[in-house]
Amino acid sequence: MSEGTRTSRRTMLLRTLLVLLFAWGIAVGNTALAYVTLGYDAVPIAVGVVLSLAFVIVLRLLHQAWWLALLSAVPALLVLVGSVQYAPEAALERRGVRESVLVFAHEGSGNDHSYTLVGPEGRLDEPLEYRGSNPGYRIGQRIEIVRDPEGEVPLADAADVDARGRRAGLVIGVTAWTLMVPLAGWRGYVQRRKNREPLLERLGVM
Repeated sequence: MSEGTRTSRRTMLLRTLLVLLFAWGIAVGNTALAYVTLGYDAVPIAVGVVLSLAFVIVLRLLHQAWWLALLSAVPALLVLVGSVQYAPEAALERRGVRESVLVFAHEGSGNDHSYTLVGPEGRLDEPLEYRGSNPGYRIGQRIEIVRDPEGEVPLADAADVDARGRRAGLVIGVTAWTLMVPLAGWRGYVQRRKNREPLLERLGVM
């Protein structure tokens, strides 16, 4: 094996490792951000979307083709949802108070709905918010909710609180990324061996 080939392989391994660390960093960092910003889901959502798009672009540059990068958007969705939703749902499962309530009134339309709830001690100050076109609740329906006694996390339908499921989705997404990155690195190495100069090298980034 020539010195040039060994150097090329070491460079490929380094690039692959950096992208892999970036993928893991997105999952861990955004989950930690969701913990720090409990009650402000828009923050980890926005950061997660930007980082996920950045990962897709970096994977495309590593792979020298778009198909694997586009395919990585599927586990990216799992990583995004899992990293954003795990923290608040884990908080509700850990310290939340379960309560049987009655759906008393409804406001809103389209994808924005708010339900007034009545519990054993009277009307709740905090409504049940629903984002979507088909909430499935009706006036007079009895449901079980989980509310945060510290007030950091919005109350939620107990049936929708599944921290274990969010964590599983997050792990599946990260695992898929972990498998994709070495494949992208190897395919990119093969492309470079065919003298197809990658964009990163033309820009002098790597």
